[in-house]
Amino acid sequence: MSSEFVQAIEALGKEKGINSDILFQAVEEAVVSAYKKNYDSSQNVRVEMSKSTGEFHVFEQRRIVEQVVKPHDEISLEEAIKINPNYILGDIVEQEVFPKNFSRVAVQNAKQIIMQRIREAERNMVYDKFSEREDDIVNGSIQRVERGTVYVDLGATEGLLMANEQVPGERYLPHDRMKFYIIEVKKTGKGPQIMLSRTHPGLLKRLFELEVPEIHDGVVELKSIAREAGMRSKIAVFSNDEKVDPVGSCVGHKGMRVQNIVNELRGEKIDIVKFNVDPAQYVANALSPAQVISAVASETEKICWVVVPDYQLSLAIGKEGQNARLAAKLTGWKIDIKPESEVNTDEDVQEGSGEEA
Repeated sequence: MSSEFVQAIEALGKEKGINSDILFQAVEEAVVSAYKKNYDSSQNVRVEMSKSTGEFHVFEQRRIVEQVVKPHDEISLEEAIKINPNYILGDIVEQEVFPKNFSRVAVQNAKQIIMQRIREAERNMVYDKFSEREDDIVNGSIQRVERGTVYVDLGATEGLLMANEQVPGERYLPHDRMKFYIIEVKKTGKGPQIMLSRTHPGLLKRLFELEVPEIHDGVVELKSIAREAGMRSKIAVFSNDEKVDPVGSCVGHKGMRVQNIVNELRGEKIDIVKFNVDPAQYVANALSPAQVISAVASETEKICWVVVPDYQLSLAIGKEGQNARLAAKLTGWKIDIKPESEVNTDEDVQEGSGEEA
């Protein structure tokens, strides 16, 4: 090997972003492997390589014993003393060997192992990079769709969007760019596997953190999220500064902030409601855009009874119960919604009964 070989290794390390020490270690392992493969597979050997000149030296290793049983691995004390009188039992004797044509064989073997090490190092780098970004969002470009799985180009590697993490009705066309939520990074024999999601509530949370500076800075807190991906979501926000309107901060000037998120989610509707420590008021807020006449919460039963105007009943419940369902999920409370007329009728009956009694 030569100084040119060393320079090539260093250049390769810089190009791939891999520490050159890893590649030099691979070269030394390759030399050991080449020696054992082509000359003496049972011999213990050690390799020294100069990182400046590229020259290497191969040393056979044998342990000093009283009686030699394995000549390849052992040497008698009598023979060892001939090499160095300071040797004692148990020491390792090293002797340099000079096999013919070894440099050519070693270089060929080194190339294979170096490429293998580069692949391993690149995989480890990708794993480290993305494992640190679990529960975060990443930009990606759709590559292809095979058997229901969407393959996403993430730049350094490929991500997988499985069918159960896809938004119903959302189209994934080649070269389309969108944001994804990293739910898990797995180590496999073929390299890291980046599992993505478009339905996870965390995607909505991170989008708001990126879009709304007040959330990123901690002035506004995102207390809870309820999401039915592709259709509708609700978020509850709270301000740590009474001068800052949490809902207005998320909506933005002329609705631009929330609209950017809606666009990223391909038209998913988003209700932004104000969090309140009073559960009754919190539930009333969560039923937005419906108007609430009254709300009474039972801490023991964890249920909230809500009265709405008759003309607001369908809005409060929502299509197929979606609005009420999301409000219940957002607040963590069961919600019983009644129209105003039904409550008034019940009160009239009770009053009539009282008069009769």
